[in-house]
Amino acid sequence: MDGKSRKDIYPGLEVAIILKKDQRTGKLTEGVVKDILTSAAFHSRGIKVRLEDGQVGRVAEILG
Repeated sequence: MDGKSRKDIYPGLEVAIILKKDQRTGKLTEGVVKDILTSAAFHSRGIKVRLEDGQVGRVAEILG
């Protein structure tokens, strides 16, 4: 799954996100979802989430 639909993402899910500073390189950061920040049901670049360690980015792929 690619993380573009909000219904696929929930707190506690393990995901790989792209941080704002890594958008040019596409470097992924793995972590566990704490909060879902995007209110829309779908977002073309990925749903924005906050990880348990506080990092914020858009979901690139769902791992767990």
